[in-house]
Amino acid sequence: MTAAAVAAIPAPPLEAKLPDHCEPGRPWPLGATLTEHGVNFAVFSSMAEKVEVCVFDRTGAREVRRYALPCRTDDVWHGLMPGLPPGTRYGLRVHGPYQPQHGLRCNPNKLLLDPYARALDRPLRGGAWQYAYTLGGPARDLAMDTADNAPGAAKCIVLDNRFDWDDDRRPEVPLEDTVFYEVHVRGFTKQMDEVPQGQRGTFAGLAHPAAIAHLKRLGVTSVELLPVHAFNDERRLIDLGLANYWGYNTVAFFAPEPRYCAGNDANDFKRMVKALHAAGLEVILDVVYNHSCEGNHLGPTLFLKGLDNTAYYRLVPEDKRYYADVTGTGNTLDISHPATLRLMMDSLRYWVEEMHVDGFRFDLAPAVARNGQYEFDHRSPFLAAVAQDPVLRQVKLIAEPWDIGDNGYQVGGFPPGWSEWNGRYRDSVRDFWRGADGAVQEFAARLAGSADIYGHSRRRPSASINLVTVHDGFTLNDLVSYNEKHNEANAEDNRDGEGHNRSWNCGAEGPSTDPDVLALRERQKRNFITTLFCSRGVPLLLGGDEMSRTQGGNNNAYCQDNPVSWFDWGEERKADPLIEFTRALIELRRELPVLRDNRWPTGEPDDEGRAELAWFSVWGLSMTEEEWTNPSVRCIAALFDGKFSPADGKPSPSVLLLFNASDEEVIFTLPEVPGIEEWRVRVDTGQGHFLPDEAERVQPQAKIELESHAMAVLVEGRGG
Repeated sequence: MTAAAVAAIPAPPLEAKLPDHCEPGRPWPLGATLTEHGVNFAVFSSMAEKVEVCVFDRTGAREVRRYALPCRTDDVWHGLMPGLPPGTRYGLRVHGPYQPQHGLRCNPNKLLLDPYARALDRPLRGGAWQYAYTLGGPARDLAMDTADNAPGAAKCIVLDNRFDWDDDRRPEVPLEDTVFYEVHVRGFTKQMDEVPQGQRGTFAGLAHPAAIAHLKRLGVTSVELLPVHAFNDERRLIDLGLANYWGYNTVAFFAPEPRYCAGNDANDFKRMVKALHAAGLEVILDVVYNHSCEGNHLGPTLFLKGLDNTAYYRLVPEDKRYYADVTGTGNTLDISHPATLRLMMDSLRYWVEEMHVDGFRFDLAPAVARNGQYEFDHRSPFLAAVAQDPVLRQVKLIAEPWDIGDNGYQVGGFPPGWSEWNGRYRDSVRDFWRGADGAVQEFAARLAGSADIYGHSRRRPSASINLVTVHDGFTLNDLVSYNEKHNEANAEDNRDGEGHNRSWNCGAEGPSTDPDVLALRERQKRNFITTLFCSRGVPLLLGGDEMSRTQGGNNNAYCQDNPVSWFDWGEERKADPLIEFTRALIELRRELPVLRDNRWPTGEPDDEGRAELAWFSVWGLSMTEEEWTNPSVRCIAALFDGKFSPADGKPSPSVLLLFNASDEEVIFTLPEVPGIEEWRVRVDTGQGHFLPDEAERVQPQAKIELESHAMAVLVEGRGG
């Protein structure tokens, strides 16, 4: 969208009478707030000597009036502009010291975005106008650029937040019953023919009945969206003809990304939430509060740098020209500073209260949970603020529990009230199914809910968000098709992306016509999906894995806004039998409370000799210490006993899982369990993409042959 494009959000005509003065207003709330008397502006800056609000015409191209905020209360500059209408385009200018060597980067020649802006008038695409210094100059960022960038800069929009939610209600799915579906707003519907052309790749597209029908068919409960906060495409990517497709480059913590708003209507997001809620689906946002799009000392100046660089960012104490970086992006936001903490908390509450979202997944969460000494801390300002917040206590809070700083790997380190992406689950399940030596013990611990990781902090299995694949890495199809990453299209000479993927190509790198290779890959996909939905904890399915979506071996497709990343909704993909297989596994999980039990299973037998969880060898006997520690063991059986998992006052059917990760066919002898007289074979991944309607019935101590690299799910008696 160009600067001259007319957005759907109404703006005052050029001849509209603007106020000729600015009244004192109030220092709260921060941002531009529409009131019955006009628009109240409040901006935090402890460095500023003056803050101006610049008002633009409806195209955002021409500045028509400039107002100096008349009052400063503590470090908040504020003023009320009487009669200013909704739809007004505006930006900020901050007058103050430009001394980068001391961490001060105010430049009034550069129009800044309001950190509290509710809407932007266009997407941001990196360009020379975004920099506060002259690109290519000998002094680099130490010399302030005096050129006015306002004509080409993005503008904020004064938003009227009124919206008819009708009787919208959050689905409030219990964590233990949740099935997350991670998906990209744009990529999901960009090629979906049933969605009108103008809605594809937008919030309206995700709210379309055809999109919702696919989600409902699968049976997922919660849609986890990759970042939807407005973001900036880095200039480097623009020069290469690429884009920041994933959106982990935030420029506005309250405004939805304009590219995803059909007709650039910010209410498109609310309509999507309303439609998904009406279908019983939760909306979870992947949020980036650990860094911003402004990069390092040579990065652009778009909002926080020019407002108050020393307050919002962690700077190197010995040389404040430079940024402390535990995120790998050039900067780290300083959540220990009150102004930054307030910005983050206000943003989170806004998305819950105003936008009705159901939870958040926090990107590189240890970075926001570090204290003033840069240490990960349970009592850090951010974690303490979240713990006492009555609004955030109502929604799901999920940490990506690692960053690149010291002591940054914090799987199991977050406090009660938080769930975590369990990277150890991902690694151990991948290792087991690719036949790695000594993988059985770790695999068993993850299958049982990871009590060794979460039990010590009195959290439950639902603290573990179990995942095999996510946006960052191989898709499921590529996990079983490639040994090496193939990121050449990213224009970084294949240096980017994780090099150790724990993947296995099943005998050929990439596409193959070998029927044995293809059959093994299909089994492996079924193995991963079945393991995921039969594990204690909360499953997360990467969107598209159910239809064998491929990225051609690219495991870091962050810059591929094209068919590499978009869902292929062609007839062949839509007919993939893996879709029905995945749907049936999700339904089976829903049928069996024992798989969703949110208590830690113990191995202690009761008076009948039955235990909540028992492990057996292929012989149907309890696993011995020698078998547990033998690195060549690749077969195991697990019994989740439903006697201990009542639902509606009745015991759940028990579940017996048989795993064969070896290269040979294996015959399992079923264990004898007191009181269980019959099993039904509901899943055998070696037998194809189906769950039989008339499941095979077998007796205890029967023998079941499993193909190499296959697993089976048996359910107790007729109750399954």
